[in-house]
Amino acid sequence: MCATCGCGNDEARVTTVDHDHDHDHGHGHPHGHTQHVHADPDVRTHTLELEVAVLARNDELAAQNRSWLADRNITAVNLMSSPGAGKTTLLERTIAASTRSVSVIEGDQETLVDAERIQKAGARAVQVNTGAGCHLDSTMVARAIEELQPEEGSILFIENVGNLVCPALFDLGEQRKIVVISVTEGDDKPLKYPHMFAAADMVVLNKTDLLPYVDFDPEVLTANARRLRPDVEVLPVSAKTGENLDSWLAGLV
Repeated sequence: MCATCGCGNDEARVTTVDHDHDHDHGHGHPHGHTQHVHADPDVRTHTLELEVAVLARNDELAAQNRSWLADRNITAVNLMSSPGAGKTTLLERTIAASTRSVSVIEGDQETLVDAERIQKAGARAVQVNTGAGCHLDSTMVARAIEELQPEEGSILFIENVGNLVCPALFDLGEQRKIVVISVTEGDDKPLKYPHMFAAADMVVLNKTDLLPYVDFDPEVLTANARRLRPDVEVLPVSAKTGENLDSWLAGLV
């Protein structure tokens, strides 16, 4: 189990969704595959030390990911949300409208469903299945990048496992952390999940087409998010109707 949150992410599997490769895998990612540090559940006194060690090792690998991506002018975005907030639909819209090449690392506990959706939308994707794990870490992302080999100057989206807790703790080497929240979830989410919203560089408020039918106040959501990060941008969009997607795309350039 992961010493930080107790999830079992040692079962992670990286799967390539069939696509045409126009690159040589001979130039691999610049660091090897390193396993997590795992805590012995019977040795409680070492829990804190192991948590520090896990996060420190993760951050070291994340820095290598970040350097590799920066050398190739690749914009990496860690997209996080609770399940069902609309991350994949937003990505489908983004792929269709983006003027830059887009590739995606999909994180889910099981299935290839989202990676297959991304491929059908026109982008290359790698699926990372975490098994019992509730988040991606920098080692998983390094393996996925090595397989995916995103193009120079492109955008790489890392669609994290649906979870508003643990993904906030793990640096993946991304340039930006973006949290997607839907209007069906409640405008108090930043107060309930402060670590996630404190880490966010942007909050995307999705499914605004449903605002007339739900008890949700965007101004309250914005105020709650800015209690945790005063300068955070809150961007309302509807991935279904396309409302305000121009602003979303402009912010990715």
